[in-house]
Amino acid sequence: MTGLEKTVKFLDEAGTYYLATAEGDQPRVRPFGTALAYGGKLYIQTGKVKNVSKQLMLNPKAEICAFKDGIWVRISGELREDEAREVKTAMLEKMPSLRAMYNEDDGNMQMFCFENATAVFSSFTSAPETVTF
Repeated sequence: MTGLEKTVKFLDEAGTYYLATAEGDQPRVRPFGTALAYGGKLYIQTGKVKNVSKQLMLNPKAEICAFKDGIWVRISGELREDEAREVKTAMLEKMPSLRAMYNEDDGNMQMFCFENATAVFSSFTSAPETVTF
């Protein structure tokens, strides 16, 4: 299993992760649940009308944190918009419940992929494991 596959599997099993962005000098954190491995990259999804979208467009540096079974992962890097329709379709196929709010051609669905990502898996009982993708 690659580092990317391990990371997405962990996010899927955790169900909810927390995405941190910046608005000026103020950190902003909110729960998310969309994660997709596609083309060797980790993607997340949001809506262009949301503040998180505006924050990432101004400052792509972001971090995700998720916790499950005494282990947590922190993923840091830069989130870059990817407008490819096939990525949107792949996310909607993985998470069909999103179709209640989004579709590939609505002008609102937005996909971001991590660039220069580092994921660190940690716990209180073992040494951290770092993967990059």
